[in-house]
Amino acid sequence: MTDINLTLACGPFDRTQALRDGSVKPEGINLTYLTLEPAEIFYRMINYREFDLSEMSITNYITLVSLGESPFVAIPVFPSRVFRHGYFFINTASGIKTPADLKGKRGGVVEYRQTAGVYMRGIMQHEYGVRPSDVEWVQARPDRLGRKLPPDMKVTTAPPGSQPGDLLEKGEIDFLLSASPPIAFTRGSPKVARLFPNYRELEIDYYKRTKIYPIMHLIVIRKDVHERHPWAALSLYKAFLTA
Repeated sequence: MTDINLTLACGPFDRTQALRDGSVKPEGINLTYLTLEPAEIFYRMINYREFDLSEMSITNYITLVSLGESPFVAIPVFPSRVFRHGYFFINTASGIKTPADLKGKRGGVVEYRQTAGVYMRGIMQHEYGVRPSDVEWVQARPDRLGRKLPPDMKVTTAPPGSQPGDLLEKGEIDFLLSASPPIAFTRGSPKVARLFPNYRELEIDYYKRTKIYPIMHLIVIRKDVHERHPWAALSLYKAFLTA
Protein backbone atom coordinates (compact mmCIF):
# COMPACT_ATOMS: atom_id res chain seq x y z
CA MET A 1 0.00 0.00 0.00
CA THR A 2 1.29 3.47 -0.88
CA ASP A 3 1.84 5.78 2.08
CA ILE A 4 -0.69 8.59 2.42
CA ASN A 5 0.33 12.24 2.81
CA LEU A 6 -0.96 14.11 5.88
CA THR A 7 -0.22 17.57 7.23
CA LEU A 8 0.02 18.22 10.98
CA ALA A 9 -0.02 21.72 12.51
CA CYS A 10 1.45 21.69 16.01
CA GLY A 11 3.57 23.78 18.33
CA PRO A 12 7.37 23.45 18.63
CA PHE A 13 7.38 20.95 21.48
CA ASP A 14 10.41 18.94 22.60
CA ARG A 15 8.14 15.90 22.96
CA THR A 16 7.23 16.05 19.26
CA GLN A 17 10.71 16.89 17.94
CA ALA A 18 11.19 13.36 16.58
CA LEU A 19 8.10 13.81 14.40
CA ARG A 20 9.32 17.24 13.27
CA ASP A 21 12.74 16.03 12.18
CA GLY A 22 11.44 12.75 10.73
CA SER A 23 13.36 10.40 13.03
CA VAL A 24 9.97 8.95 14.00
CA LYS A 25 7.60 8.21 11.12
CA PRO A 26 3.98 7.08 11.49
CA GLU A 27 3.51 3.73 9.77
CA GLY A 28 1.89 4.21 6.35
CA ILE A 29 1.97 8.03 6.55
CA ASN A 30 4.21 10.72 5.08
CA LEU A 31 3.74 13.40 7.73
CA THR A 32 4.42 17.08 7.02
CA TYR A 33 4.86 18.88 10.35
CA LEU A 34 3.99 22.60 10.26
CA THR A 35 5.39 24.39 13.31
CA LEU A 36 2.93 27.14 14.29
CA GLU A 37 1.75 28.85 17.45
CA PRO A 38 -1.40 27.39 19.08
CA ALA A 39 -3.64 30.46 18.71
CA GLU A 40 -3.03 30.53 14.94
CA ILE A 41 -3.52 26.77 14.63
CA PHE A 42 -6.84 26.82 16.49
CA TYR A 43 -8.19 29.75 14.47
CA ARG A 44 -7.25 28.28 11.11
CA MET A 45 -8.39 24.75 11.96
CA ILE A 46 -11.74 25.73 13.50
CA ASN A 47 -12.64 28.29 10.83
CA TYR A 48 -11.07 26.84 7.69
CA ARG A 49 -10.17 23.15 8.41
CA GLU A 50 -6.78 23.89 6.83
CA PHE A 51 -4.85 20.88 8.16
CA ASP A 52 -5.40 17.13 8.11
CA LEU A 53 -4.66 17.01 11.81
CA SER A 54 -3.62 19.55 14.39
CA GLU A 55 -3.08 20.50 17.96
CA MET A 56 -6.38 21.75 19.44
CA SER A 57 -7.68 23.44 22.58
CA ILE A 58 -9.46 20.77 24.60
CA THR A 59 -12.28 23.17 25.54
CA ASN A 60 -12.86 24.09 21.90
CA TYR A 61 -13.02 20.39 21.03
CA ILE A 62 -15.36 19.55 23.90
CA THR A 63 -17.63 22.46 22.95
CA LEU A 64 -17.87 21.25 19.35
CA VAL A 65 -18.64 17.71 20.50
CA SER A 66 -21.30 18.99 22.92
CA LEU A 67 -22.99 20.83 20.04
CA GLY A 68 -23.15 17.57 18.09
CA GLU A 69 -21.31 19.07 15.14
CA SER A 70 -17.62 18.41 15.69
CA PRO A 71 -15.71 18.22 12.39
CA PHE A 72 -12.84 16.54 14.23
CA VAL A 73 -11.98 13.22 15.83
CA ALA A 74 -9.58 13.41 18.78
CA ILE A 75 -6.84 10.94 19.64
CA PRO A 76 -5.52 10.69 23.23
CA VAL A 77 -2.32 12.65 22.61
CA PHE A 78 -1.77 15.69 24.82
CA PRO A 79 1.07 17.98 23.69
CA SER A 80 0.33 20.48 26.47
CA ARG A 81 -0.44 19.66 30.12
CA VAL A 82 0.12 22.32 32.77
CA PHE A 83 -0.63 22.68 36.48
CA ARG A 84 -2.42 25.97 37.03
CA HIS A 85 -2.04 27.29 40.59
CA GLY A 86 0.98 29.33 39.46
CA TYR A 87 -1.02 31.32 36.90
CA PHE A 88 -3.36 33.27 39.19
CA PHE A 89 -2.16 36.87 39.20
CA ILE A 90 -3.50 39.77 41.28
CA ASN A 91 -3.23 43.53 41.33
CA THR A 92 -1.43 44.24 44.60
CA ALA A 93 -3.78 47.15 45.39
CA SER A 94 -6.94 45.06 44.90
CA GLY A 95 -7.20 43.88 48.49
CA ILE A 96 -6.95 40.22 47.44
CA LYS A 97 -4.99 38.24 50.00
CA THR A 98 -6.69 34.83 49.87
CA PRO A 99 -8.78 32.96 47.26
CA ALA A 100 -11.96 33.89 49.17
CA ASP A 101 -11.20 37.54 48.37
CA LEU A 102 -11.84 36.86 44.67
CA LYS A 103 -15.59 37.01 45.34
CA GLY A 104 -17.12 40.21 44.04
CA LYS A 105 -13.97 41.18 42.13
CA ARG A 106 -13.29 41.80 38.43
CA GLY A 107 -11.37 38.92 36.90
CA GLY A 108 -9.61 38.93 33.56
CA VAL A 109 -9.14 36.17 30.98
CA VAL A 110 -7.89 36.12 27.40
CA GLU A 111 -11.06 34.27 26.40
CA TYR A 112 -13.65 33.04 28.85
CA ARG A 113 -13.54 29.49 27.49
CA GLN A 114 -9.76 29.29 27.21
CA THR A 115 -8.77 25.91 28.63
CA ALA A 116 -6.43 27.36 31.26
CA GLY A 117 -9.26 29.53 32.59
CA VAL A 118 -11.70 26.61 32.67
CA TYR A 119 -9.36 24.59 34.88
CA MET A 120 -8.60 27.61 37.06
CA ARG A 121 -12.27 28.40 37.62
CA GLY A 122 -12.65 24.76 38.60
CA ILE A 123 -9.90 25.24 41.18
CA MET A 124 -11.59 28.41 42.43
CA GLN A 125 -14.93 26.67 42.88
CA HIS A 126 -14.00 23.19 44.03
CA GLU A 127 -10.92 24.01 46.10
CA TYR A 128 -11.87 27.43 47.50
CA GLY A 129 -15.64 27.85 47.18
CA VAL A 130 -15.61 30.77 44.71
CA ARG A 131 -18.14 30.15 41.95
CA PRO A 132 -17.68 31.67 38.46
CA SER A 133 -20.90 33.65 38.99
CA ASP A 134 -19.33 35.29 42.06
CA VAL A 135 -16.99 37.24 39.76
CA GLU A 136 -17.45 39.90 37.06
CA TRP A 137 -15.36 38.68 34.13
CA VAL A 138 -13.57 40.70 31.44
CA GLN A 139 -12.27 38.81 28.41
CA ALA A 140 -9.80 40.20 25.89
CA ARG A 141 -11.44 38.51 22.91
CA PRO A 142 -14.86 36.99 22.20
CA ASP A 143 -15.44 33.26 22.33
CA ARG A 144 -14.19 31.57 19.13
CA LEU A 145 -17.34 29.46 18.87
CA GLY A 146 -19.92 32.01 20.00
CA ARG A 147 -21.51 29.68 22.56
CA LYS A 148 -23.95 31.34 24.97
CA LEU A 149 -23.06 31.38 28.66
CA PRO A 150 -25.42 30.61 31.56
CA PRO A 151 -27.69 33.58 32.39
CA ASP A 152 -26.08 34.19 35.79
CA MET A 153 -22.65 34.81 34.28
CA LYS A 154 -21.33 38.37 34.00
CA VAL A 155 -18.86 38.54 31.10
CA THR A 156 -17.90 41.62 29.07
CA THR A 157 -15.31 42.00 26.31
CA ALA A 158 -12.54 44.58 26.67
CA PRO A 159 -11.93 47.14 23.87
CA PRO A 160 -10.08 45.70 20.84
CA GLY A 161 -6.35 45.48 21.36
CA SER A 162 -6.57 45.31 25.14
CA GLN A 163 -4.02 43.10 26.85
CA PRO A 164 -5.15 41.41 30.08
CA GLY A 165 -1.78 41.97 31.73
CA ASP A 166 -2.00 45.71 31.06
CA LEU A 167 -5.54 45.82 32.44
CA LEU A 168 -4.30 44.10 35.58
CA GLU A 169 -1.37 46.44 36.08
CA LYS A 170 -3.62 49.48 35.63
CA GLY A 171 -6.13 48.12 38.13
CA GLU A 172 -8.93 47.87 35.58
CA ILE A 173 -9.26 44.23 36.64
CA ASP A 174 -8.43 42.90 40.10
CA PHE A 175 -7.03 39.52 39.14
CA LEU A 176 -6.10 37.52 36.05
CA LEU A 177 -6.35 33.87 35.05
CA SER A 178 -3.59 33.44 32.51
CA ALA A 179 -2.07 30.69 30.38
CA SER A 180 1.36 32.31 30.86
CA PRO A 181 2.79 35.02 33.14
CA PRO A 182 1.81 38.52 31.99
CA ILE A 183 4.60 40.81 30.80
CA ALA A 184 4.01 43.18 33.74
CA PHE A 185 4.87 40.31 36.11
CA THR A 186 7.94 39.10 34.20
CA ARG A 187 9.41 42.61 34.16
CA GLY A 188 8.91 42.91 37.89
CA SER A 189 6.04 45.38 38.18
CA PRO A 190 5.26 45.94 41.89
CA LYS A 191 1.57 46.16 40.95
CA VAL A 192 1.30 42.51 39.86
CA ALA A 193 1.90 39.42 42.00
CA ARG A 194 0.97 35.77 42.22
CA LEU A 195 -2.06 34.89 44.32
CA PHE A 196 -0.24 31.71 45.36
CA PRO A 197 3.49 32.40 45.87
CA ASN A 198 3.84 28.76 47.07
CA TYR A 199 2.18 27.43 43.91
CA ARG A 200 4.57 24.49 43.45
CA GLU A 201 3.69 23.15 46.89
CA LEU A 202 -0.03 23.58 46.16
CA GLU A 203 0.23 21.89 42.75
CA ILE A 204 2.04 18.88 44.22
CA ASP A 205 -0.64 18.58 46.90
CA TYR A 206 -3.40 18.99 44.29
CA TYR A 207 -2.01 16.14 42.20
CA LYS A 208 -1.51 13.86 45.18
CA ARG A 209 -5.15 14.38 46.21
CA THR A 210 -6.86 14.41 42.82
CA LYS A 211 -4.43 12.63 40.44
CA ILE A 212 -5.37 15.37 37.91
CA TYR A 213 -2.59 16.59 35.61
CA PRO A 214 -4.57 19.23 33.65
CA ILE A 215 -4.80 18.69 29.89
CA MET A 216 -4.63 21.90 27.85
CA HIS A 217 -4.34 20.64 24.26
CA LEU A 218 -4.94 17.41 22.38
CA ILE A 219 -4.52 16.23 18.78
CA VAL A 220 -7.49 16.12 16.40
CA ILE A 221 -7.93 14.62 12.94
CA ARG A 222 -10.38 16.13 10.47
CA LYS A 223 -13.42 13.85 10.37
CA ASP A 224 -13.32 13.47 6.58
CA VAL A 225 -9.68 12.36 6.78
CA HIS A 226 -10.53 9.89 9.54
CA GLU A 227 -13.42 8.47 7.51
CA ARG A 228 -11.16 7.90 4.48
CA HIS A 229 -8.27 6.45 6.51
CA PRO A 230 -9.62 5.15 9.86
CA TRP A 231 -6.43 3.14 10.46
CA ALA A 232 -4.36 6.35 10.52
CA ALA A 233 -5.55 7.32 14.02
CA LEU A 234 -3.78 4.35 15.64
CA SER A 235 -0.69 4.83 13.50
CA LEU A 236 -0.45 8.49 14.54
CA TYR A 237 -1.11 7.66 18.18
CA LYS A 238 1.73 5.10 18.22
CA ALA A 239 4.08 7.58 16.51
CA PHE A 240 3.33 10.29 19.10
CA LEU A 241 3.98 7.79 21.90
CA THR A 242 7.32 6.85 20.35
CA ALA A 243 8.26 10.51 19.90
